Amino acid sequence: MSERNEIVVIGSTSSPLTSLVSQLRMFGSKVVLMDQVIEAKKQIAQPQVGMVIVDLEGVEDGLDLIRELSFLFRGMPILASAVKGNLTEAREAIGLGAADYLHLPVEEDKLKSIIQNYCSQFFDPELGRGRRIITNDPGMRRLLGQVRRVARSQASVLIQGESGTGKELIARFVHQVSDRPKGPFIAINCAALPENLLESELFGHAKGAFTGATADRKGKFLQANGGTIFLDEISEMSLNLQAKMLRVLQEREVDPVGGKAAISLDVRVVASTNRDLKAYAMEGNFREDLYYRLNVFPVQLPPLRERSKDVLLLSNSFRKRFVAELARNDISFSKRSMVALTNYQWPGNVRELENVIQRALLMAEGAQIEPEDLMLDVPDDLDTGADSGGSMEAVEGDSFTGDEEDIRLPIGTTVRQMEEILIHRTLNEVNGNRTRAAELLGISIRTLRNKLNEYAAR
Repeated sequence: MSERNEIVVIGSTSSPLTSLVSQLRMFGSKVVLMDQVIEAKKQIAQPQVGMVIVDLEGVEDGLDLIRELSFLFRGMPILASAVKGNLTEAREAIGLGAADYLHLPVEEDKLKSIIQNYCSQFFDPELGRGRRIITNDPGMRRLLGQVRRVARSQASVLIQGESGTGKELIARFVHQVSDRPKGPFIAINCAALPENLLESELFGHAKGAFTGATADRKGKFLQANGGTIFLDEISEMSLNLQAKMLRVLQEREVDPVGGKAAISLDVRVVASTNRDLKAYAMEGNFREDLYYRLNVFPVQLPPLRERSKDVLLLSNSFRKRFVAELARNDISFSKRSMVALTNYQWPGNVRELENVIQRALLMAEGAQIEPEDLMLDVPDDLDTGADSGGSMEAVEGDSFTGDEEDIRLPIGTTVRQMEEILIHRTLNEVNGNRTRAAELLGISIRTLRNKLNEYAAR
């Protein structure tokens, strides 16, 4: 992979933005300033690009662009910038996927630190974002051994499991241990786009195929040629599109929308869902023939509550990572917090655990993380003599984390502001479902309601 040292800045040629570009170039960065969003997207797709800055005041619907770029270029640091910025806009931008928010003009030392931070922390999706799979659970180890054996075949893989169990990470693991790890790994969330856009995203389109199709576009299948395509939330695909998907898998070729001829494919297909897909198909919501085509090798991921030995192992791994990312002094878990971690049921699975540990490191003020820093609904009278479920020491070999999505905050954000950002972002992720948000945040619905009333009263 080539060195990612180019920064794409999207916005108008206003004085503050051109000054920012000059500063970036002064630090030795290669910078491309673009005022056309369509052309900017093409540039961002180039392998040398390592960071993107969006001028919210210089492009139309800048926040929508933040959301779109975060979806299209997962792992790429997307930064928002503005001259007349404010905390509300910063919270919204970060909630939509921005890695940071720059209030222009930016002091040179701060800007230099930002460049070093984000350009060096880019996680290439094709490399699994630099993460390992950590586990001591016998069932998970057996499953990973089975995946290793089947990965070198061409068999389709269907990963099923609750939200937050790490389905995308297992998909990347399949790709990494297959016979095509140097090929592309292309992921797409089938629930994130309406049917007409999803068809174009998957299969591509020819120039003039529909209004706005100003050039030929490769779909995700062609982008994945020679590698692996990951179809996340496959159960949410419409029945009409399922029929077209079945043909692609059967014929091993794809017809771009408006194209003149089919194009041959060499793609490994991995799909995932948090539903019981067989039952869903029997109810008429999913094509049975497509189900059997996808379910050549089934992978059923266990929820975290069934992997109690992994809770402290994962907690320690996340603790080490966030200590480094937050640049704070090392901090350990108290015995009472370890008991709290192992007594909790983790309805949000590994993703929830990751969020809880990150939040605890932001909240903790002493030399240890205490139960109150975790903000979990567990009994106050914790029995510290109970078996805490395993050692805090990480083991070598396969490790397991959930679907990663780092929450980055503007420098100078207070703990109180961080809490508000985290709560609003979680609500956004679950479409406003307060009960589900409270579960993922590890707090009671009453606490969540009180927090929201507090924010509204400010």
